[in-house]
Amino acid sequence: MTIAEIAARAGVSKTAVSRYLNDGYISEEKREAIRRVIEETGYVPSRQAQMLRTGRSRLIGVILPRIDSESVSRIMRGISRALDGTEFQLLLANTENNAARELEYLEVFRKGHVDGVLLIATVLSPAHRKAIRESQVPIVVIGQHSVDCSCVFHDDEAAARALTAHLIETGRRRIAYIGVTTRDHAAGMLRKKGVQNALAAAGLPWDDALTEQTPFSFEGGQEACARLLKRNMKFDGLFCATDSIAIGAIRTLQAAGKRVPETVGVVGVGHSRLSELVRPTLTTAHYYYEKSGEEAVRILLGILNGQAGMRQEIRLGYEIICQESTGKIG
Repeated sequence: MTIAEIAARAGVSKTAVSRYLNDGYISEEKREAIRRVIEETGYVPSRQAQMLRTGRSRLIGVILPRIDSESVSRIMRGISRALDGTEFQLLLANTENNAARELEYLEVFRKGHVDGVLLIATVLSPAHRKAIRESQVPIVVIGQHSVDCSCVFHDDEAAARALTAHLIETGRRRIAYIGVTTRDHAAGMLRKKGVQNALAAAGLPWDDALTEQTPFSFEGGQEACARLLKRNMKFDGLFCATDSIAIGAIRTLQAAGKRVPETVGVVGVGHSRLSELVRPTLTTAHYYYEKSGEEAVRILLGILNGQAGMRQEIRLGYEIICQESTGKIG
């Protein structure tokens, strides 16, 4: 069905139908007549036609690293909640932590097939930054600090520092570290820096021989902890860059006869559902992932509505959740 046919059925002009579809002003009588015809016929406006008329696709592109990640799902819940009741729909691009695919999706989205992009970022390489700067649509980064566009991120250094300080307060003096790639500035670089700063403040050493790097996974935590134990170097505390890594490490420690927390205290980051279900329950840092999604949408909609033109950055706080994996020694 065309606009002309709707106009004929409703007894109004094509201009009146066009104004109705684009939220323009028409009399209540005409509006009611058009609404009645649209309901009776089930007419759905063509997205392509709307884009030609308004210059908008009414689509928001979301580039995410892993569809099965709990933190990502919590961010997506915040994004969906913030967009509920708006004219926008979501177009998801799952990259499976593949930086090349992230760049491909940025290239597709930045050419104008969407009105804006939310990038849940793990690595912001020079190529990512170039793509962001050259984008023809606004981009908001979630999870990393960006100097090239608006961003919403977490205070990773402070959270890691506070968790390590908690380990020290429970009597730990030899603290090992299992992290992720430092190409990930937030989870890799800043969390590592937070641990180092807490140790330095307490006058305790950072030992490279007690550090391991692993992927974001339960299996990665198991394998990295096994490599630490293989060195036969004593440690009584273990900082893990994520909850999944920490839970895998606890499994390896228990299999090796190391009691948690009596022999080794363990902490993670993220406050996942599993942190409450495993035994011992995991001491961790709660991040406001849903809030980060909501704030990113708020910024992006402000840009699209002409209410926000300058780059904005929001750093969210955290909460230390003290549980069974860091009970006091002695």
